[in-house]
Amino acid sequence: WATAVWWLDCPTFPTFAVFLQRFKEVFQPSTESGEAGEQIVALRQGRRTAADYALSFRTLAAQSGWNDEPLKLHYRRGLHPDLQVELACRDEDLSLEQYIDLSIRVDNVMRARRSNRPSAPLPLPSLSAKAAPEPMQVGTTKLTLEESERRLRSNLCLYCGQAGHIRANCPTRPPHPSSSVSSDEIPSSRFEIPITIVCGEMSIATSALIDSGAAGNFIDADFVTTNHLPVLSCSPPVTVAALDGRPLGSGRIRHTTDDLTLRIEPAHQETIRIFIISSPQSPVILGYPWLHLHGPTIAWANRTITHWSPLCHQHCLQPLARPDNPPQIHVPANTIPAEYQDLLEAFSRTKATHLPAHRPGDCAIDLIPGAVPPRGRIFPLSHAESEAMNTYIQEELGKGFIRPSTSPPSAGFFFVKKKDGGLRPCIDYRGVNEVTIKYRYPLPLVPAALEQLRSAKIFTKLDLRSAYNLIRIRAGDEWKMAFSTTSGHYEYLVMPFGLANSPSYFQAFINEVFRDMLNRYVIVYIDDIFIYSNSLHEHINHVTAVLQRLITHRLYAKEEKCEFHQDKVSFLGYVISSEGVAMDEKKVNAVLNWPRPSTLKELQRFLGFANFYRRFIRHFSTVAAPLSAMIKKGTSRLTWTQPALQAFGDLRHRFTTAPILHHPDPERPFIVEVDASSTGVGAVLSQRQGEPGKTFPCAYFSHKLTPAERNYDVGNRELLAIKLALEEWRHWLEGAKHPFTVLTNHKNLEYLRSAKLLNHRQARWSLFFTRFDFQVTYRPGSQNTKADTLSRIHEPETPTSSSETILPTSVIVAPVVWDIITEIQEAQTQDPTPAKCPDSRTYVPPSMCSRVLTEVHTAPSSGHPGIEATLHLVSNRFWWPSLRSDTINFIRSCSVCNTAKSHIAIDFITDLPPSKGHATILTIIDRFSKGCHLIPLPKLPTAMETAELLWVFWFTSRLWASFFRLLGVNISLTSGYHPQANGQVERLNQELIRFLRSYCQNHQEDWSCYLFWAKYAQNSLRKPATNLTPFQCTLGFQPPMFPWSGEPSELPAINSWLQRSKETCAQAHVHLQRAVHGTRIQANRRRRPNPPYEPGQWVWLSTRDLRLRLPCKKLNPRYVEYRISPTFHVSLFKPAVGPEGVKNLEETASQEPPPVIIDGEE
Repeated sequence: WATAVWWLDCPTFPTFAVFLQRFKEVFQPSTESGEAGEQIVALRQGRRTAADYALSFRTLAAQSGWNDEPLKLHYRRGLHPDLQVELACRDEDLSLEQYIDLSIRVDNVMRARRSNRPSAPLPLPSLSAKAAPEPMQVGTTKLTLEESERRLRSNLCLYCGQAGHIRANCPTRPPHPSSSVSSDEIPSSRFEIPITIVCGEMSIATSALIDSGAAGNFIDADFVTTNHLPVLSCSPPVTVAALDGRPLGSGRIRHTTDDLTLRIEPAHQETIRIFIISSPQSPVILGYPWLHLHGPTIAWANRTITHWSPLCHQHCLQPLARPDNPPQIHVPANTIPAEYQDLLEAFSRTKATHLPAHRPGDCAIDLIPGAVPPRGRIFPLSHAESEAMNTYIQEELGKGFIRPSTSPPSAGFFFVKKKDGGLRPCIDYRGVNEVTIKYRYPLPLVPAALEQLRSAKIFTKLDLRSAYNLIRIRAGDEWKMAFSTTSGHYEYLVMPFGLANSPSYFQAFINEVFRDMLNRYVIVYIDDIFIYSNSLHEHINHVTAVLQRLITHRLYAKEEKCEFHQDKVSFLGYVISSEGVAMDEKKVNAVLNWPRPSTLKELQRFLGFANFYRRFIRHFSTVAAPLSAMIKKGTSRLTWTQPALQAFGDLRHRFTTAPILHHPDPERPFIVEVDASSTGVGAVLSQRQGEPGKTFPCAYFSHKLTPAERNYDVGNRELLAIKLALEEWRHWLEGAKHPFTVLTNHKNLEYLRSAKLLNHRQARWSLFFTRFDFQVTYRPGSQNTKADTLSRIHEPETPTSSSETILPTSVIVAPVVWDIITEIQEAQTQDPTPAKCPDSRTYVPPSMCSRVLTEVHTAPSSGHPGIEATLHLVSNRFWWPSLRSDTINFIRSCSVCNTAKSHIAIDFITDLPPSKGHATILTIIDRFSKGCHLIPLPKLPTAMETAELLWVFWFTSRLWASFFRLLGVNISLTSGYHPQANGQVERLNQELIRFLRSYCQNHQEDWSCYLFWAKYAQNSLRKPATNLTPFQCTLGFQPPMFPWSGEPSELPAINSWLQRSKETCAQAHVHLQRAVHGTRIQANRRRRPNPPYEPGQWVWLSTRDLRLRLPCKKLNPRYVEYRISPTFHVSLFKPAVGPEGVKNLEETASQEPPPVIIDGEE
């Protein structure tokens, strides 16, 4: 590699670290940890010492990255079997390093005390997977060297000594274990029988290999360790050798089991001790000594033991209750009709407890890639529960449904109490379910399935026994079904209850069994089988076919839960008869006797139970509305109100008056009644029966309209009702034998098929309607009561009437899009809306409160308003519990508000920095609406210029003149030189200066750019006097709070605008009169009445507002006699004497002043 890099003229590596990194990328394999793990699994001690084995193991463990638990497991499995036995009872609480150190010490002790004295060799079966099995005989040795050379020279077989073939092809030699034999077949060279090993209170179901060539009985060392069987030492050790004389394993057996009870069905039982060896292919081997002792007679054709020796009849075989004629099927024949007595095997209890064979539909436990099932904890059990657990474990082991396990994961085992006080065993498979890939096989829709009954008159119901246990776990997946108890670790071989995929797998299996019968005369829902027929003769044939199918597939029914040849039967919560479908009386009685719930959970349980039968209860949503409101999100306590108590009683009463829904008959025409309200649509599917034809309901349907569907006009809502009804019952109406009728109270829909002009929605629905053959018929609303009732189920308890206007889409105002609304909705996923939030406002989670206040308060459209104005803006749309306190704290901490607010009481704002040729602002405010108008000017205008500005900008508009005339508004001017009469515009000037200072204090020459936003802000803030905004007073509506981003639309008509404005003005007048009255009282507290004045009376006029050309203002006369303006405020007047008084004043003013004497001089 380095030479190739050099000859390619590549640049040298700058540092050794770079070279080392590149070197590792080239030569270090990326799958180092995976290869180390594979080597750990395959590593074995063999003949090495434990110290050498531990060294190799530690080297691979450091490369694998595994934790201590799997490393310890694989280290133990790789040890020599004799060493495993020695360590079997010593490794419970040791860490990995402690366990390795202990194994090295024990191995050294065993090697030190190993005796060299030879003992009689004991041939054992060769169990190595690499060598073919050899015949095992006591005292047999391998061929001598001379005999081998003779057979080679004579071309004889080294195995049997015959000519014509070699040892590899010897016909008398047993086949190699790796020969091509199907995994599903038992090799012809092996004969195994099922056995049960009992040790104390523990029963272990396994199999035993019958080997006549073995000179002893043997048990696998791993099997002993896994099941914690008692172990004894052999003294002296027994030597073991194969047929050719080579030692097997270590060459000696040093341990045997203590006395074990060995059971062989049906009644054989014995006590036995078994030598412990390494036998991975067979857990137990019963050799020649066992065969010689018991002398069993074997039927080799079916590989079963048919007879035992006389010794076994005296000591081993247990007496049976009826040994001459043991019962095969435990079924009380009197509960099964005589027609099915030859099919009693379908009800066998004993066969239902046998381990089923593997099928193609076995339950697979496929885990999510990379996921590992967790290890559950062991639940502590009481004394009674421990006894029940031991009984359950013994029964399941005896059936073969479970077996001991060495699986790393496990699930917890516990009990739940039954209603009768018994204990039901449960296994917590929630951890396995979370990492299991879900099998989404659909379960049948029960209401749709019951519609298939049609004219059926006789029914039979079957219930399968131990349904889930009749399905095997897929081979290789059993370790995932492991569970732990206080007595051991086990795993299921059959499908247990509690698995997420159990219902789907069983439904798929049972559907495949009855594939050709489904929806013809059989309905299957998991383990419930329902058979229906039109006549008794036909029904017997149907039931017979079902029972024969059960026997074929080794499925068994529970006779005590089966019902045969009934005209009325309860199935899946419904009572089914020839008349139709009704509610189960037991369920109805349970509702009638249901105590009043005291907790939210109990109320939810009641509503869930009642909701199952909502298809029978008319007005269900309306009746249950008060109860549903009590369980909304955010409710912590259950508080019963009078409407809720009434609803609880009414709902229970309606269960007793629910109708029977008749089976739809495809041979009769259908009638669909539809109706729509402002909140929902409803429909009824009916048929006429009898003479004269009377209408009977087959199904009810109701649908609550979505917000978008509520915007439909009346015609489209009625058409939507038809569409939804046809979708709901499409399986009956599409392709119906007879045309059906649709009844509606909207007469225009009669012309649906012949309409020439359709909108996009109607055209799309019309394509869907072409799949049906129906005719729309008008029926007045007074006769369409059933569908009308269903459509109004979802209306509120106190409906409000409002007129509906159908508008073209061109005048619809586009929605306002604001990014913060999306952010609030995302935050609500973590903090849902509380129940006390008003319906008309949006709840703001705590994380978004500051953001909302910032957007509202600092936006140019609002202009940093005060506390009350900001609070009003926010509360119009948003809500959170601490809205007022948060608003106050936010505005008090606003740096702009703290530095920009001051007071300047003037009408014109002058001396501003030049901005686009403007230096002055003329402020105009409407005293009624408080609306303002701001006019930028180049300089301070004269009186005439001001009048022209007012006239041009405000009073010359024909629209405004006409508008104010219709509203009854009179326009008048205030008196001169009296700013108190114009106080509103003075206050507006203060707000305007504050606004401009807030936004352009650093760039004062840009104040004209913000003048529009100042006007917008002042006109959108609520005024205390009117309790409305100026926009609402003048335009009749409030503009959007945030920037408009929708599509443009046409303006509303002037008449509707006028009507809206009149209503708004009337509201404003009420608040304005209250404000004026309050202001008058406060202002008049320190005022006195003005003197009465009459026309022609002489008065003094104050010169406070007059600019006199005199040198000193302090010496100016306070009052002058001449007239300068036609109108003045009375506060500027002072009573005066007539013309004589004026003459005297002039004479006094013309006299010279008297001399002044200072320091004695004139």
